[in-house]
Amino acid sequence: MTAYEHPGAPGPAAPYDAVVLAGGAARRLGGADKPGVRVGGRPLLDRVLAACAAAATTVVVSEPRTTARPVRWAHEDPPGGGPLAALDAGLRRTSAEDVVVLSADLPFLDEGTVRRLLDALRGSDAGRGHAERPEGVLLSDPEGRDQPLVAAYRAEPLRRELAVLAATHGGLTGLPLRRLTAALDLTRISDPVASFDCDTWDDIAAARARIREHGHVLDEWISAVKDELGIDLDVDTGGLLDLARDAAHGVARPAAPLTTFLVGYAAAHAGGGPEAVAAAARKAAALALRWADEDTPEDGEDTKKAAGKDTENVTPGAAPGAGAAPGPHAPTGSGPHAPAGPGSDAAPDA
Repeated sequence: MTAYEHPGAPGPAAPYDAVVLAGGAARRLGGADKPGVRVGGRPLLDRVLAACAAAATTVVVSEPRTTARPVRWAHEDPPGGGPLAALDAGLRRTSAEDVVVLSADLPFLDEGTVRRLLDALRGSDAGRGHAERPEGVLLSDPEGRDQPLVAAYRAEPLRRELAVLAATHGGLTGLPLRRLTAALDLTRISDPVASFDCDTWDDIAAARARIREHGHVLDEWISAVKDELGIDLDVDTGGLLDLARDAAHGVARPAAPLTTFLVGYAAAHAGGGPEAVAAAARKAAALALRWADEDTPEDGEDTKKAAGKDTENVTPGAAPGAGAAPGPHAPTGSGPHAPAGPGSDAAPDA
């Protein structure tokens, strides 16, 4: 196998299919329904289906169940025949030239990783011809172990080698995946996060803890809410958070969630989509700023208020300063020590 260095620029978007293996006894989980175990509020299977959402056809090899998006279902023959039998059953329902093969227990797999696998498979880094393309690209874990169920393959070599194995062994039941990967020209990509799979309850606990870390929790929560509500929308998280901040600071704290709700409602009425959300958010943000500006004194207003305080006790027609209240030691104009001015009734001292 050869090491793959990502070229940085994604290749052209071409159709691909996906096969997700969601069977197995899950013995290390005590026989629990592993694809249905929730991490970050979402079943593991739905998390994997989100990562391959761009597939033209997605086949899940398992008993049918409710999923976050539509898929096709397949069954290995015989039931419980193992990963190669399951892969063969799923592959028979695909038609694209390239196929992504995934297990249903990958909590951190995302669309970016799937694109990396496909880019490497298609040789988008050097314009290689079809004959020079690898037959498959798979992830390796931190210990360098191959993860053949986190991989992208050319469908034709995959079918060819599955047929050879079936003819050699009289079927695919019970055969390990390494029998298949040993016969293919493969490339590795190291990705310790996306290759993390959940085989034990300790793995499940570690995955649940990781998504609640500060750097992950918001994106995880948004993805979970979108799945729960059945919507597929690119969310401008930063813009909406700015809007919530402006509403909370400029109006009142409860205005933040109410404003973002109203923005979503307005966007839905406008036809939905990221553009409608952005337009509604801009209007609401501008309103919040105008609202806050009303609490800020305009230019000169402070000066006018101060001047008003200085003159509020002045007698109309009096000279400036004439109406000022006397200080504690000023003469009051009456009493024995009052000064005698013109027209005063006070008599001169004898």
